[in-house]
Amino acid sequence: MKTIVYSWRLTPGRKARLERIARRRKLKIAQVLDIAVDDWLARQADEIADDEEQKRLHAAAEPLMGVFAGRNPRRSEMVREIVRKRLARKYGR
Repeated sequence: MKTIVYSWRLTPGRKARLERIARRRKLKIAQVLDIAVDDWLARQADEIADDEEQKRLHAAAEPLMGVFAGRNPRRSEMVREIVRKRLARKYGR
């Protein structure tokens, strides 16, 4: 049983579309709004479930992730220089 009243402002065009859809489907405007809200809430629940699934997958993959160990802490800053040296060694340039 519905006991809560909720109101909001809408544009005349949106109101006309709601009335037109309700008339075509032989429903009350409140019924059309109930259907629309239920559909939106269901989609939101699916998105929240997707977020929860992503968190679970990330947590499962996290132990498998790591860092590459190396002797040079500035290696990532020197990539261009390192690659050029290797290419020069390989191709003699």
